[in-house]
Amino acid sequence: MGELDDSVAVITGAARGQGRSHAVALAERGADIIAVDCCADIDAIPYPLATKDDLDETARLVRAAGRRVVPVVADVRDLARLESAVQTGIDELGDVDIVIANAGVVAIGDPQTHAVPVFDAIVDTNLKGVWNTLVAAVPSVIRKGRGGSVVLVSSSQGLTGRGGDGSAAMFAYAASKHGVVGLMRSAANAYAPHRIRVNSVHPSGVATPMILNDFVVNGMLQNPNPAISQTLLPDVPLVQPQDVTEAVLWLVGPGSRYVTGVTIPVDAGHVVM
Repeated sequence: MGELDDSVAVITGAARGQGRSHAVALAERGADIIAVDCCADIDAIPYPLATKDDLDETARLVRAAGRRVVPVVADVRDLARLESAVQTGIDELGDVDIVIANAGVVAIGDPQTHAVPVFDAIVDTNLKGVWNTLVAAVPSVIRKGRGGSVVLVSSSQGLTGRGGDGSAAMFAYAASKHGVVGLMRSAANAYAPHRIRVNSVHPSGVATPMILNDFVVNGMLQNPNPAISQTLLPDVPLVQPQDVTEAVLWLVGPGSRYVTGVTIPVDAGHVVM
């Protein structure tokens, strides 16, 4: 028996990276998964995003863990499409218990100060997309009537301004990730009467395709910004997806049943500096 048996989780950005790690780990503990991803590149974001093949692989891994999964393609920036995607999953799996708003983008290494399309793409995905996820998924948790857990994936950049370089990309990223904290705190208050807990996790750089791609790596080599990756713990340039997943698992499980409205860094001490 798993601690999440017979629960249903909505996870955005589920096709790869942290989202896949969260999906598989929740499935291993008994949850069925509504796995959402846009499966398409965004013009203003200068690295490849996940594909439908990536989402299908996440679905395969969830099924291999013995759980049901509904993979659905939707861009979190599009509320109507996201609501439709979540409903598709609900129609097959039932109402939702867990919401993990994980989808996000970045453009580290883009030095432009007036890049409006980059700023808009980052804020629309990282902040508006999280709000859209709440709007699309939480009514199902309320309807189910047995409480639940919502985890918003922010960033260590949501707790500090360290690493700001004046670019539109970094301004947008820090602002959007700070905004997620405001959403989390407001949602924790709004949903408490329904016994729904809302918390946020704040990783530093994570070893996923969001960071490990040619654009970001080359940009950081050409314009090093030690404040972005500096941590207290030695030899931890990047945390691993599983490190973030462990925090998520605690927040959605019974061990955190009285924890709501908190920010949890998974950052090897980045925000302490």
